[in-house]
Amino acid sequence: MSLSLLAFFAIIFVLVYMLRVARIGALVAFLLAGVLSGPYVFNFFQLSDTWTFLGDLGILFLWFNIGLEINMRRLWRMRRTIFGFGATQVLMVAIMLFPFLFGFTQWTVTGCIMVALMLAMSSTSADLQLLTDRNQLNTEMGRKTFSILLFQDLLSIPLLAMLPAFSGASISLGATAIDVVVISVALVLSVIVIGRFVMTPIFRHVGKLKSKEAFLLAIMLNIIIWAALVEFMGLPAGLGAFLAGMLMSETVYRHQITAEISPYATLFLAFFFISLGMGLNLPMLGANWHIVLFGLIGFMVIKFFAIFIVSRVRGVNFPDSMMIALILSQGGEFALLMLQTMKTSGIRAIPSGHEEILTAIIILSIMATPLLLWLHDYLQRSGRISFGRTARSLEHPESSIQPDVIVCGFGRVGQTVCQMLDAQHVSYLAIDLDIGAVMMGREMGFNVAYGNTTNRDVLTDLGLRPRRVKSVVVALDNASTARQTIQTIKSIAPRMRIFARARNLADAKMLMSLGVAAAMPETIESSFFLGYSVLDYLGVPEQGIEQMLTDMRADDYACLSTVISDKKD
Repeated sequence: MSLSLLAFFAIIFVLVYMLRVARIGALVAFLLAGVLSGPYVFNFFQLSDTWTFLGDLGILFLWFNIGLEINMRRLWRMRRTIFGFGATQVLMVAIMLFPFLFGFTQWTVTGCIMVALMLAMSSTSADLQLLTDRNQLNTEMGRKTFSILLFQDLLSIPLLAMLPAFSGASISLGATAIDVVVISVALVLSVIVIGRFVMTPIFRHVGKLKSKEAFLLAIMLNIIIWAALVEFMGLPAGLGAFLAGMLMSETVYRHQITAEISPYATLFLAFFFISLGMGLNLPMLGANWHIVLFGLIGFMVIKFFAIFIVSRVRGVNFPDSMMIALILSQGGEFALLMLQTMKTSGIRAIPSGHEEILTAIIILSIMATPLLLWLHDYLQRSGRISFGRTARSLEHPESSIQPDVIVCGFGRVGQTVCQMLDAQHVSYLAIDLDIGAVMMGREMGFNVAYGNTTNRDVLTDLGLRPRRVKSVVVALDNASTARQTIQTIKSIAPRMRIFARARNLADAKMLMSLGVAAAMPETIESSFFLGYSVLDYLGVPEQGIEQMLTDMRADDYACLSTVISDKKD
């Protein structure tokens, strides 16, 4: 067993490294590791009940992550682009795929419709990673691509709600459409109401504990409860996990939730893709290699032209239309999830065994996209193709988080700094782990969010980027937390100007050693103010007092280093 485990993890490491170099997502590496470790290659493991159970948990976490990306406020701000561009793209791809599916397969009409809609969805994680790696996420092309991906995620609700309709031998499309619309609207309204009036108070109480373990368990319990509840209603459990993600996206804790759940979600997602790879019937796929190959080529070509046509009709220039179509021309995790959910739920919308052929086509399309982009870039650099160059000036991201200053800590010092910034019309975002302070600050009009400032994912999710944020104020009263926060900031933006609060001179020196621009010891400065007031009352000239304080502040309060102590009077 130990040698099998060693070989298994060695395979995963090599695959993740190689595919990451090729800019292909790590999830594909996990899937290939499952294929290689499964019964048809090295036979390290069999697809046992344990792997199936872990894979089912991975399905829930993947649905949860998709739901967490859907925030009603963001959808409303981008409604024209999302419901215009996104809906048109999905509809065009489905319409162009349907006749080929119906003509070249023996599937039913409803099966062809379902598969066409699934294949219209692209890989959100892979595409966002590609846009980020190419520094194109905040371009006009990136914004349009992102809006399409958002609509595809939103479409998950009605498509999941449609699944039970395929459990019967025949269905009424009209009645099913009405049921799906009613269920979808009811679920969205439930998300808005429950997220605001139920989930927010619950997580407020959990947040007051300041316990990472309690916070994480609350997240996981929420996922399982909703999955079980929705499954009890006769709907797929994945829909419950999806709704749990949407519910949490409506709370002020969504950034911290994303950061806390991310490592565990990645682990369970890995289990899902590993079990998916183990379950692939390689002999059957090998016997039908020509179907997989021609299916892959036909699928990507049709989807490319469908998206390209939509982009051009909507006024997107030729080069950007090409890029949008190339990036979105693959299948996605949603289709893999739907196929696996149909398989495990006994829903036979398409003949048995065809799910594995579709799975192979989708996986290969995800792997092919970075290669096609590399080929496109190579041909353009070599001058063999030329579409002209478009302006690539970055726009503001669709997120409302665009601060000039980030304030870490929203206690008495942080609040004062925020008031000063607000008075001078400087945009800022404060971050604090005290939910009471966060809620009170939001009610008073402060721009404050709940989150752990020592967590890299929280800071980046809340807008900390090099050359985007001008400075960071660390107003934390705990020296250890302040040190960790500064180290995290430096790991994201090494040249960021950081201004820190310190309780005393010793803490100030420690923070200065970490490279902050200034560290203000509050005990000394408050003593200076007190002494200033006394001397002024006694008639000492103001100029003399100012000069004395200047001398005492010189060289980081060097003249006070022998008399300052941490003893409380």
